[in-house]
Amino acid sequence: MVDLRAPWSIGPVEIPTRLVLAPMAGVSVQAFRRQGRRFGAGLVCSEMVSSAGIEHRNERTLGYLRVASDEHPLAIQLFGSDPVAMTESARMIEAVGADLVDLNFGCPVRKVTKTGAGATLLDDPDHAARIVAAIADAVEIPVTVKLRRGMRNGSRDCLTLGPRLVEAGAASLTLHPRSAQQMYTGVADHALTAELASLVDVPVVASGDIGDRATARSLLERTGATAVMVGRAAQGNPWALEEIVDGVEREPSREEIVAELVLFLREAGRELGERRASGFLKKFYGWYLGAGRFPRQFRQELVVLDSTDEVERRLLAAAPGAIPLVERLEAEIPPGDAVTLELPISVYGGG
Repeated sequence: MVDLRAPWSIGPVEIPTRLVLAPMAGVSVQAFRRQGRRFGAGLVCSEMVSSAGIEHRNERTLGYLRVASDEHPLAIQLFGSDPVAMTESARMIEAVGADLVDLNFGCPVRKVTKTGAGATLLDDPDHAARIVAAIADAVEIPVTVKLRRGMRNGSRDCLTLGPRLVEAGAASLTLHPRSAQQMYTGVADHALTAELASLVDVPVVASGDIGDRATARSLLERTGATAVMVGRAAQGNPWALEEIVDGVEREPSREEIVAELVLFLREAGRELGERRASGFLKKFYGWYLGAGRFPRQFRQELVVLDSTDEVERRLLAAAPGAIPLVERLEAEIPPGDAVTLELPISVYGGG
């Protein structure tokens, strides 16, 4: 029987549980990652970061490189198609203190694929292998790759590309066995995960359609994968991570839900600034408060409020018992600005 609390490693990086919190665009901010570590994720990942944005010292892109001391082990995920820019970006990722540099060879979104990045690299194995080799030669931290089964439905390209990437220097592979054409529809074909795990001698992380402990354990047992990656199931529901790792299956109280959301509001506001955080957080209200937890009208009222302070007041008025829980959480967890490392001067181009 697979023990989801059993440690494992990618190269020299030790990971305390078999659960990886997925990199998700527009979701995986530092507040989300730090919360995921508290609830049992052994490894957390940043949302994908543009190598072109890093190369041009885009201020928002550089913001994705801020690392908190309590989110280790952390992978920062990189996308791009130019080996030189990707290599320089990987060096920066190493410099800011990330434990792993993860390469995105699976994103199916048009604005990424049209640049030759993301899932497009599944159709160009030579170029994909060159990128991995260049980065593996340039950094000391392990290089990992997240990929899909292939660009088109029914593709098995991951089974030929995966071993080539390992030969080029990839220390671990994560497979989401849907095609880029499928996007997020249909079912993840984890028979491919089992085949890939049998072909390579590095850890394989299984991704796709994993939302509970029974599925996670079954998948690890039947595929030979080393760990599972959870994404959408954890959106507004960190308790799903706790259930997967420890088997603690329970519906959180209204007070617990509000307390975690209020803490998330505060951390996101610190990280992103009020203006960005106000828009970023709107989708989280439905994720946290939906599924019958709070009335739909209440959620809709929060979305139209002008500030996160107003949202917090409404939440605490609806569940005043959450106030001592928030106070306890803030006493136990250091604030993000106290644990977030400053970016090295060289990242800003100052020398």
